[in-house]
Amino acid sequence: MNDPHQKWTETIEANHSLFDLKLKEVWRYKDLIYMFVKRDFISSFKQTILGPIWFFINPIFTTITYLIIFGRFAKLPTDGAPGVIFYLAGVTLWNYFSGALLGTSATFTGNSNIFGKVYFPRLVTPISIVISNLMRLSVQFLLFLIVWIYYVFNNEISPNWWVLATPFLLILMALFALGVGMIFSALTTKYKDLSMLLAFGITLYMYATPVIYPVSMLPGYFKKLAKFNPLTGIFECFKYGWLGVGDFSPVMLVASTIIILLLLVVGVITFNKVEKTFMDTV
Repeated sequence: MNDPHQKWTETIEANHSLFDLKLKEVWRYKDLIYMFVKRDFISSFKQTILGPIWFFINPIFTTITYLIIFGRFAKLPTDGAPGVIFYLAGVTLWNYFSGALLGTSATFTGNSNIFGKVYFPRLVTPISIVISNLMRLSVQFLLFLIVWIYYVFNNEISPNWWVLATPFLLILMALFALGVGMIFSALTTKYKDLSMLLAFGITLYMYATPVIYPVSMLPGYFKKLAKFNPLTGIFECFKYGWLGVGDFSPVMLVASTIIILLLLVVGVITFNKVEKTFMDTV
């Protein structure tokens, strides 16, 4: 730079703080986030015959499967709510969480080619994955709303004011997926076995979460244990608000919020620490 009055437009510095999220820098790259979201959304149904219709087909078939297996054969209770809307509520939330978690967990290993050539805040990638899954959720939520309106007009469910907590619940799920995803993303740069373990573990985690059953059916010890699961408060609050059923108390939501924020802090620290050296191990 020959002109002493001229200033650099881009300065790349070493990250000295493990807690520094560089949110200002991330905001400057908002156009890149938009491009990543657009890319993920389009590529998810590219070269398919039915295109975006798959976003509807997936929850419909999953709900029908759960209705037959867990409703008819296993005869799991639904706290009095119609089986279709009960399972559809769980499937809609779970699809978002599992998609966002699996996507963010592959941040480093799946984007090593880009990271090795171009600089941009690495946090842009997991944030774009969480947002692109949020767009998929909005499409599937439309299906949930259509079915929900049918049952409301038939007086088969009784929603309440906790419906208004839905945006907060979605933010909590996004932060949870982001925090845990960043932890796994950092760890899989060294231990690739964890990516396969996560794919298996997330299936088991679904059965530990009240997706296909209500917490009220669990015996005393398991009911207490289930409340340590951050998703329990979120799922129970969602079903309580939209369907008017469930074993929910605000304390569960407070506990979920505290646990999720702690995991997010651990995720940020782990992510920032590995960000500096992951190219040597991937």
